Amino acid sequence: MWIDTHCHLDAREFGGESLRVAADAAAAGVSMIVIPAIDVGNFDAVAQLGAGAPNACYALGIHPICVPAATDDHLVALRQRVAAAMSDPRFVAIGEVGLDFFLPHLAEPAMREKQIRFFREQLKIAREFGLPILTHVRKSQDQVLKHIRQIPPAGGIAHAFNGSFQQAQGYLDLGFKLGFGGNLTFTRALQIRRLAEQLPLSGIVMETDAPDIAPQWVHPGVNTPRQVPAIGAALAQLRGIGVDEVRDVTTANAHVVMPRLAALMPPGADG
Repeated sequence: MWIDTHCHLDAREFGGESLRVAADAAAAGVSMIVIPAIDVGNFDAVAQLGAGAPNACYALGIHPICVPAATDDHLVALRQRVAAAMSDPRFVAIGEVGLDFFLPHLAEPAMREKQIRFFREQLKIAREFGLPILTHVRKSQDQVLKHIRQIPPAGGIAHAFNGSFQQAQGYLDLGFKLGFGGNLTFTRALQIRRLAEQLPLSGIVMETDAPDIAPQWVHPGVNTPRQVPAIGAALAQLRGIGVDEVRDVTTANAHVVMPRLAALMPPGADG
């Protein structure tokens, strides 16, 4: 079975049909979908989907794009919610957190500093509770790595990885896995395809980032978690190996980096 390690199942693009989308993915062989939060306003939504879909679990965090409107009270609320969620087996990670210096308003000095402060505070929460993180990284690979080294969580996933081989090794050395999805299906995405082909398979997990980052055959439509097996097949073709190997290894990798997710899986679900 496959795992989608990053899917915004609560997104409005799914038109209120998120449970049907999850069931459709399950029918396609996706045994688990990890749903990251983006701010305090959707903590309830991701937790409810984690409870409502048999093949879903969730993470809690404040996304860097949401940092401009966030306050210190939101960090307090996050920590309190994480503490309460530790008794919920469907809660598996801190995320989506990180740094985004791509968008102009986020790259301004004051906002860069606020993002860094929020990221570091969320790293502290992850470390306090022994949780992995799901990172958002745009034009900030080295900065994200720097702060992870200074406040190391219990591993994590570099979501939608698109850095250098050296940066990839930096994440792997810190116990992270690297998320690959629909981008690798585009022949023009030369760097992502080189990374997906040449990085050790033991360091890769599958993701969709649905409803975004649709694979070539869906673009520009709405991406869904049922695309994971086909994206995995594209990865297998790039690497010249069998699809079953990609499925089994990437599923095992997700279990390693998110132990609470592994505890949810029925025996034999990684095959």
